Formats: sequence, structure tokens, C-alpha cells
Amino acid sequence: MFEKNTVSNVLNSLVPISRFNRGEANKIFEEVKKTGFKVVLKNNKPVCVLLKPDLYEKMIETIEEYRLLLEAERRMEGAKPEDFIPQEKVLLEFGINKADLDEQDVEIE
Repeated sequence: MFEKNTVSNVLNSLVPISRFNRGEANKIFEEVKKTGFKVVLKNNKPVCVLLKPDLYEKMIETIEEYRLLLEAERRMEGAKPEDFIPQEKVLLEFGINKADLDEQDVEIE
């Protein structure tokens, strides 16, 4: 996702906000395309992080997957044996047989 974090890479990712004021926004955006991200500084403090859209999407997806994992773990901690339904009972209730399932293509994301 990101290059190895070296002191040089971290320092190169810092962008003073004054560069935007000098009309260098397009150049900064090109740098973001190459490096993946930039940290914008104002008065030597981080105020904004610029990310490539695909990295932002991956980050949001990772956060959502982690949230779902935590929710699943929380639910499993409180689960009791009677909370589970055997597959055979579910198939019978919905009128599905195992052969029907074998014929289906399923994509899980």
C-alpha cells in the first residue's frame, strides 16, 4: 500500500500549506498520485492528509471490515448453543436441498 516508512519518506510526505498559497496545488496533487499521500502542515502542525482515492477507499473498507469483525466477536462471546440453528433445519424450513446449493455460484466479498 505505502512505501516503507523511512525518515526520508516521512519528511518527503510533509507539505507546508504555503505551497498551496503559492499556486502549487496541481504539483502537490501529482506528488500524491506518485507517493500515495501527503501530510499538509500549517504552523508546523498536521492539519490535513491528502490520499489517492483508491487508498482512501481501501482504508475505509478495512475500517468497515474491522468493525464487522469486532461485532462478530462480540456476538460470539455472548452466544449460547440454543442461539444456533442446524443447517438441516434451515434447509428444510426454506424447502432447499443440498443439491440446489451445489448448483449455485456464490461470490462472497
